[in-house]
Amino acid sequence: MPENRDTKGITWHVAEVIIDELKLEDVTADTFNPDMDLVDELGIDSMDLATIALVLQDEYKITIDEDDYPKLKTIRLISEYIEEKLASKN
Repeated sequence: MPENRDTKGITWHVAEVIIDELKLEDVTADTFNPDMDLVDELGIDSMDLATIALVLQDEYKITIDEDDYPKLKTIRLISEYIEEKLASKN
């Protein structure tokens, strides 16, 4: 599980996962806009989102419900979702 579980750490890690899974070039976790709409601005599709969700589920040991995928439009929203899931586990 990623060590840094605060908002900034989760946001940074989610950006890293997206960059890695989508093989994005010329962008880093530090320069990735956390409010960019991943579907409309970046063009990810449902398969990309499912892959990203599976990676994050494995790394954070949480469950991301498929019904929640449409809400996970930005890195910030994904990070907040993960934080809520982690908080509810404790």
